[in-house]
Amino acid sequence: MSTTKSTQDSQTDFPVSDRISEAVEQTKSKLTEFGTAAAERIDENRITAASGLDAAADALHAQADHLPGVDKITDVAHAAADKLSATADYVRENDLGRMMDDVEGLVKKNPRPALLIAAGLGFLIARAFSSSSRG
Repeated sequence: MSTTKSTQDSQTDFPVSDRISEAVEQTKSKLTEFGTAAAERIDENRITAASGLDAAADALHAQADHLPGVDKITDVAHAAADKLSATADYVRENDLGRMMDDVEGLVKKNPRPALLIAAGLGFLIARAFSSSSRG
């Protein structure tokens, strides 16, 4: 009688494990599709983001000469505008995969500053969400 029971158990377990495996595969497939779609949307918006950075750089360059104070302030403003422009070029020329590889490389080379930046960003994001949920 014990052989019959173990045979029945293994027969009933088999379809359940198949269903679980199928559900896991479907979930993996959906997550892959979601990730691909998200990456495509990010890549599509790179040009818009780069254009926004260029516009900010142009505005900063235009206003830099009219800032009150010493030449050093004007020079710093122009340098910041140049960095914005360079960032716009980088965003425009590199897809999401390349940017992620670059970020990974930076984190590996500078783990402590990366951890501090991640903690700071996490704090700011959490604070933004807590403020928006109250308001």
